[in-house]
Amino acid sequence: MSCPRVFLAIDNCFAAKRWTRPLEWARIVQALGIAHVEASADNECDPLYCDPAYLTDWIDDVKDAYERTGVKVANLYSGHSTYSFLGLSSPDRRNQGRIQDQWLKPMIRNASQLQAGVGFCCHSFSDETLQNSASYAAAEDAVYTRLGELASFAAHCGVESIGVEQMYAPHMIPWTIQGARRLLREVCGGTKCHMYLTIDVGHQSGQRKFLRPPYLRLKETLLQMRATGKPARGLWLGPKSAYGILQEAAETPIAQEDYHLNRLEREMDGHAPLFATPEDGDPYIWLGQLACYSPIIHLQQTDGSSSPHLPFTEANNQRGIILADKVLRSISAAYSQAPDSSMPPKCEKVYLTLEIFPKPTDFPLDILSELEESVAYWRAYVPKDGLKIEELVPKHEVDREQSLPSDR
Repeated sequence: MSCPRVFLAIDNCFAAKRWTRPLEWARIVQALGIAHVEASADNECDPLYCDPAYLTDWIDDVKDAYERTGVKVANLYSGHSTYSFLGLSSPDRRNQGRIQDQWLKPMIRNASQLQAGVGFCCHSFSDETLQNSASYAAAEDAVYTRLGELASFAAHCGVESIGVEQMYAPHMIPWTIQGARRLLREVCGGTKCHMYLTIDVGHQSGQRKFLRPPYLRLKETLLQMRATGKPARGLWLGPKSAYGILQEAAETPIAQEDYHLNRLEREMDGHAPLFATPEDGDPYIWLGQLACYSPIIHLQQTDGSSSPHLPFTEANNQRGIILADKVLRSISAAYSQAPDSSMPPKCEKVYLTLEIFPKPTDFPLDILSELEESVAYWRAYVPKDGLKIEELVPKHEVDREQSLPSDR
């Protein structure tokens, strides 16, 4: 079993629009008892928004803050600016090139100067792409090609790791466990360079909304449609064409129902990437299978119904499903798996990174208090940075975790 070293880190997104200079947020992080930061592009280091000369000074300021506080930027990460548009999977290659050459490559170069890693989510598929399986496959391959080029560029720049964040809906790949494996294999096999994941423990909230309905559910839906004229809300069939077939089935004699439902099944078969499995909606299954390929793991508290990026306060923890001991056991379980030559090498370091999003109306003192409580919760399980996972999780606990069914 390979055994990574574990570090507790924090994303400085908590400081955006409040504590924006590196020395300001570094001193706050230092006071929290954290030595590693994930620097969010949202906190005044976005290559598209910030002046290049300013970013040169920003890097110098980050280095100076490290000298003064001992707080190191371990990773740079994309923020909401790149999350809000199609980016690398834009239908227009000019936009693809712009996000690759004028956002991601500068971010990689900046990470190289800080001896940091890089993580990002800079691509989404339009609805038009989702409607056509051939277009979807072509867009998927195009993203793999772009990611391969970025992995090669990062390796050339000497960046320790580069990874893409897993998401929670069909238009944002990778969003399923199978899709995440496919992405890593395609990029790794196509370029011989390594692309990794960022697993976010709140990003499994969406997958349960995109499960393929069983045949019996479709029959029940047709019965309802014959009575009301429309299907129940929240029914996911994938492409719009599938909804058209369902409507057609509801408007034809019952004797033809099975014929149309079989058509519907075949239509959904042709759009398999638009559906999740129950396992895809479980953060601990993601961790137990793929944490060894996730040098950054984003931590937030959630009740499993959404991705609110809540702090780990006592009140939130009572309602939440993210448990520190179970997270660590799941990570250890991933590292106990046999090596897979089709995947990138298992990570030697894992940064457990608190990613807490304060509300615009939150008081600064309340934000800091909730961060202190969150750090105290996790420090009880990761008391010192750089410990090996086997030091944090005894082997008998990993064996127990693997023998138990998931509770989600």
